[in-house]
Amino acid sequence: MSFPRYPTYKESGVEWLGKVPTHWKQAPLKAIATCNDDVLDETTAPDTEIVYVDISGVDSINGISSKEVMEFSDAPSRARRRVKHGDVILSTVRTYLRAIARIRRPAGNLIVSTGFAVIRPRSELNADFAGYMLSANYFIEQVIARSTGVSYPAINASELVAIPVVVPPLQEQTFIAAFLDRETAKIDALVAEQRRLIELLKEKRQAAISHAVTKGLNPDVPSKPSGIEWLGDVPAHWTVTRLGNLFREVAGPGNEELPILSVSIHHGVSDEEVAEEDMDRKVTRSEDRSKYVRVEPGDLVYNMMRAWQGGFGAVTVPGMVSPAYVVARPRVPLNSTYIEHLLRTPQAIEQMRRHSKGVTDFRLRLYWDEFKNIEIALPPEHEAKAIRERIRDTAEQFQRLSAAAEQAIELLQEHRTALVSAAVTGQIDVRAHADAEAA
Repeated sequence: MSFPRYPTYKESGVEWLGKVPTHWKQAPLKAIATCNDDVLDETTAPDTEIVYVDISGVDSINGISSKEVMEFSDAPSRARRRVKHGDVILSTVRTYLRAIARIRRPAGNLIVSTGFAVIRPRSELNADFAGYMLSANYFIEQVIARSTGVSYPAINASELVAIPVVVPPLQEQTFIAAFLDRETAKIDALVAEQRRLIELLKEKRQAAISHAVTKGLNPDVPSKPSGIEWLGDVPAHWTVTRLGNLFREVAGPGNEELPILSVSIHHGVSDEEVAEEDMDRKVTRSEDRSKYVRVEPGDLVYNMMRAWQGGFGAVTVPGMVSPAYVVARPRVPLNSTYIEHLLRTPQAIEQMRRHSKGVTDFRLRLYWDEFKNIEIALPPEHEAKAIRERIRDTAEQFQRLSAAAEQAIELLQEHRTALVSAAVTGQIDVRAHADAEAA
């Protein structure tokens, strides 16, 4: 859908704003909104229940995605800024995160971190228009450009509210906000459909893999009871055995020349050393490489505390892993990738959880003596090879479909961003469209 431009424009006098509609008003943000004017203090009753929002729980597309209910006495010291319906919260630290949200009818005492600026529109600024205006690319880019600091760039409140903005008359603001509500809702619905498709593809991919490694590729072969509750019937010619018959535990020392490999609960073992800045922030790496355990191609490694979450994988290159991992080396000629696929089935994951020891889920540990007693069913190697090839082809097919859906999401979000920016800077005239929709 294309939209006309306004009949006449004027120079805004601001290089990054360019020309704006002739009848629009230009002013610093502080002329049409207040900032941080509703702050809790120490006199607040300690047993007051608050709903707290931190920067990690907000983004510019989805708004507030997570919040926590707590008593004020338990809240972080930075939980001080009260917000209400119509406010806009905008991150002033790590501004590159683009954490911004409109506040619409919050329940209870909604309190945000002091890492946010709370922008409250004055009477001449429509609250919904303000939400779109402050999330527009031109405004966020100015916030980022005026932020200082390397690791945690931040902007102070006085600098934030000095940023120039342009606004149309109040009724026109209402039209534009209503138009954007409708159009962005359509785009968001399309994005949600694509996300559902991606989740469905993941489920179908896992179901296809699970069936291949537990039932084989030929539905017509005779089957037999495996004697293993989680596997049920398997092809009659498959061999039922314990993992301990296939693997032995090893713990050879590493050396300075070998890469430290990571093990992901989603993707298994890496084939190269992962840079520290790309690692999970909860993971720390020891400077003493002698503490790491050597692994060879064909080994199967697992994290004792996270095996039941998928923290394991087959090794494809020589390297080292954390001593928190158990290294299982094949006793017989064996392709461990097949075992990895089998152990990633939901049924096998549950078996590893059951064999793990601990009081709570996050204290569970899967020791070697338990792991080696897990029973599985294996096809002959030629059949296992065919299954691995089918899994590879299936994975590639689903990856192509998922990539197409991800690209569609990216294009939709780019369109959403461009539409918002164009509407709130007057680069398109949506008044006639808003009137027609209202009629």
